[in-house]
Amino acid sequence: MSEACKEILIDAPAATIFPFLIDADKFVLWMGTEARLEPAVGGEYFVLVAGKHPAVGEFVEVVPNEKVVFTMGWDEPNHPIPAGSTEVEITLTAQGAATMVRLVHRGLPDDAVTDHEGGWGFYLDRLQTVVDGGDPGPDSSHDDD
Repeated sequence: MSEACKEILIDAPAATIFPFLIDADKFVLWMGTEARLEPAVGGEYFVLVAGKHPAVGEFVEVVPNEKVVFTMGWDEPNHPIPAGSTEVEITLTAQGAATMVRLVHRGLPDDAVTDHEGGWGFYLDRLQTVVDGGDPGPDSSHDDD
């Protein structure tokens, strides 16, 4: 198993970014068309990515304004990354007035790393747009099928 890692520097404090990682209404502004998030240990993580791919898992760790960790996989028949089978860790680290957002997706099959790095890069760019007050449009343009 391998991991995908992406980082992006967002010109905002962690306290501004963090709600976009745990609040379903804010989450779907940058990723997914539907989300159910219960940001507590063992709480539900469900995001309908691009309106058609159910990403399913549960929260493992939630540290306000610092870190979110959840399991994730795809709730689709015969998918090589089943629901809850991988782990995503997003950390927020202050860099002056900005915040480094670092996402590490662990437990991926070796042949899925490149696709997931591309996907996470796409979504972190959308997160930056939303935090900056912009509208990246509906989550329908990225599809790694």
